Amino acid sequence: MAADQTFSVLVEVRLRQGIADPQGATIERALPALGIDGVARVRAGKSFRFDIVADDEASALAQSTLVADRVLANPVIEESTVTVTGPAGR
Repeated sequence: MAADQTFSVLVEVRLRQGIADPQGATIERALPALGIDGVARVRAGKSFRFDIVADDEASALAQSTLVADRVLANPVIEESTVTVTGPAGR
């Protein structure tokens, strides 16, 4: 059995395709007024970073995906991507 390690996790949550994104639309409309052209299809989202203790990277990914699916994202309108790096501090 491997010793527990601490892994760094990044969870990115964004609205599913086809779900209206008023925040992204507002940002996109504001950019030309700021002199920024050529930006299209802006989608707003949120990200979460945390550390998790697990036996190995695969276990850390499984636990983190569970956290993302059950707590951080609304599966009806959002999807998430989980990235595990580690051990933490590297």
